[in-house]
Amino acid sequence: MEEMVVDDSGGGRWDFLDWVGPDTSSCIFQLLDDPADLARAAAVSRSWRRFVIDHEFCKTLCRRICPEVANFTRAVVVTRSPPAPERASESSRDTEFRTRERDHVVYSYLGGALVSAKPSMDCILHCIGASSTDYFPEETIDNTLEPRDRVNHRPSYWSSGGHEDPDAPESLTYRLSSDLCMIDEVRVQPFEAFFQTGNPIYASKAVRIRLGHSNLPPGEESFVTDENENRRAIADENYVWTYTSPEFPMLPENVLQTFKLPRPVLCIGGVVKIELLGRIQKQASDHKYYICVCHAQVIGRSLSPEFMVDISDPADYSILKYLPGASNLRIEDIINSDAKDSTEWHSLVSRYRQMRHVAMVNMLLGPVQFMDGDDDVGGVTDDDMYM
Repeated sequence: MEEMVVDDSGGGRWDFLDWVGPDTSSCIFQLLDDPADLARAAAVSRSWRRFVIDHEFCKTLCRRICPEVANFTRAVVVTRSPPAPERASESSRDTEFRTRERDHVVYSYLGGALVSAKPSMDCILHCIGASSTDYFPEETIDNTLEPRDRVNHRPSYWSSGGHEDPDAPESLTYRLSSDLCMIDEVRVQPFEAFFQTGNPIYASKAVRIRLGHSNLPPGEESFVTDENENRRAIADENYVWTYTSPEFPMLPENVLQTFKLPRPVLCIGGVVKIELLGRIQKQASDHKYYICVCHAQVIGRSLSPEFMVDISDPADYSILKYLPGASNLRIEDIINSDAKDSTEWHSLVSRYRQMRHVAMVNMLLGPVQFMDGDDDVGGVTDDDMYM
């Protein structure tokens, strides 16, 4: 984009912004819907850059693309070396402009990340817990990470507890691979009880998706290991949900069903809850309703390592952190750190180590599997479901 100028009768040159005025210029800039166009406009000249920064067009565009961005109360640029100290002689006006200039840089790059054509993938890192589980660990939520409905000739699925009320809901809660992910859709496959008469499918009536973050202290939202599937850890009071989807009807079919969100949504905090609303299938042996899921996926794109979020503030503020050059990190940068590195950099390294450790453990252990032995599931016959 070239700077637009007009020659007056005296041969002078006029900036386009001065020619049409600030109000009209602002209206024109607000029509730009591609972050790359705003970046090019800011590069035209010093006056254009100042105009874009002063009016916070990049932040506004990011919020327009993804309303969840409004949850960020502050933006920070994190570098490996400690930041330079504030200049005591700087005026309040200069300080305000430097803050807006920093926000411009962060939101300019964030806008590019929000509309990136980077391919989507399954973002689930590990399970947090289930609202109920009939038999643990045979029917644990961890089984939903396995794409097959049987492993080592054994059925692989999560089962809710039985309920006499067909409207009783259930939920499955997962930790994503990044604290900031753009989520496009969720996929859920109901389980078909191939060992029961008639091969019933224990689907739910509908599905709803919640995205947000945990308020639990570090370490209390870890792996699913106890008999109640971390039921205390998944209680709603421990989470802040920044997005709730509409309800999607689920079909009683043994296929991986796609529930596409109305628009790509920014998950701030890396927690997804899949709510399973209502039940359609009774079990013949106890005449109770169950929901069973064979496999689940959360499809999207991670914004890490360039972007992180800090939600540790007691007032529940969300601080967006931009780490330029983080995508070029080497393994030795993650493993080793220097005492001269900034505090924020040490925090990044610690977070990376944690994520890498969880991913490695998941890869080595995999979902909980049934032990080899007799052919009955939990000691029941093929005409019954181990619920």
